Amino acid sequence: MAEYIILGIFLLGSFLVLVAGIGLLRMPDLFLRMSATAKAGTLGTGLMVLGAAIYFNEFAIYTRAIALIAFLFVTAPVAAHMLGRAAYFDGVPLWKGTIQDDLRGHYKVTTHSLEEEIVPEKDQPHVEDEADGFEINE
Repeated sequence: MAEYIILGIFLLGSFLVLVAGIGLLRMPDLFLRMSATAKAGTLGTGLMVLGAAIYFNEFAIYTRAIALIAFLFVTAPVAAHMLGRAAYFDGVPLWKGTIQDDLRGHYKVTTHSLEEEIVPEKDQPHVEDEADGFEINE
């Protein structure tokens, strides 16, 4: 019975890692790609580590697996957020289908800080309008 539970956890984890890979290939801009890989990849990897811990069924393996899963869940989303923020402030273009950009006009280039008020146009980062000519066929 335990083998079927382990198999299910591994299959679910593998499926989520596959979804992360497909998201990396199919999403139209950097920010959506990072979102797909950070969420699905982290959860899929965590499930696969959990499946391995259940398979070996030893206390030392459980503690290492729990530590690894906790480390993944803390570091991967934070790293994706920091990379996305750096890319946004560097001027990486958003997908042309993006509806809302909450940061537009609030980043001050001279101090590298986010402001609550709208920053003057000359002190905002330059962001291109199109994302490298990438288009989605609908």
